[in-house]
Amino acid sequence: MKLPTTPEGWAIHLSKLVKIFHEAHGLDRFPIKVASIATEYSRNVFPNAPITKVEGLNLSAKFEGMLLPRPNGNGEWGIIFNSSITSKGRINFTLGHELGHYLLHRHLSPEGFRCSSRDMLDWKSEHGQIEAQANTFASFLLMPLDDFRAQIRNQEITMALMRHLSDRYEVSITAAILKWLDITDKRAMIVVSKDGFIDWAWGSKRLFKSGIYYRARQETVPLPELSLAARRDPSIDAEIGFVHPKSVWVGNERVHEMTVFAAKSDMTITLLLYPNDGATYLRRMPDIDEEDTPDTYDQIHRHG
Repeated sequence: MKLPTTPEGWAIHLSKLVKIFHEAHGLDRFPIKVASIATEYSRNVFPNAPITKVEGLNLSAKFEGMLLPRPNGNGEWGIIFNSSITSKGRINFTLGHELGHYLLHRHLSPEGFRCSSRDMLDWKSEHGQIEAQANTFASFLLMPLDDFRAQIRNQEITMALMRHLSDRYEVSITAAILKWLDITDKRAMIVVSKDGFIDWAWGSKRLFKSGIYYRARQETVPLPELSLAARRDPSIDAEIGFVHPKSVWVGNERVHEMTVFAAKSDMTITLLLYPNDGATYLRRMPDIDEEDTPDTYDQIHRHG
């Protein structure tokens, strides 16, 4: 059997095997159990270089996960995730990412891979394609396109829908939004911020082609003062959100903002929906007292 060579090809190959197995045994297909796939598949297909260990270790906060060869040099590999991470979605995506390195890149780096939080977000790598490929593999494996499209078909795009996708596939809300942005024909953007500043942002192809984006990695970009993400007003349901007038967010257009606040940090995850026709909007923005909006910002903090 000829094995795949691309991230998408590997993910589709494994997804088909998982689907066949689960349907034959009457089991739920999702969420994908990466640890079982990694050990069983590698043992059968790569018996001279199997994955024999998948476990959590107390790693530095800088690292999300690792793919490492066994120190005794017997050809075995291990996948390690940071056990201090409490999010099942982040852990599951990390496992998928490291499995992607194993299938695609282990011959390129015999000493293995040590992956940071930034690597997990590097879907369009500026310093090479290896991390981007591992993320693409994890996305296609954990959120197969056939099922993902079925889940969003004829659905209004809301944070509630993104939470449903996050729960179904056991991935983070961020990963679910990025997957949707990658396939949608809508003009939309995710903005992740911390301590009042935009840490990174990523837009759909259609939005990017219309010239709307943030250069958050190259410049220090504060959150817009009137945004829900910056205001953190407990009287407003930020996950439902509303439509801002022109010039609040980047681009001279009205924008529907929906924001999730992290429970234990100052991080925010924001989904921005731009109009496709410039005429239809879901909600109108209520009056805002400008005196209530913040005019100072904490020192910027970047992820390691």
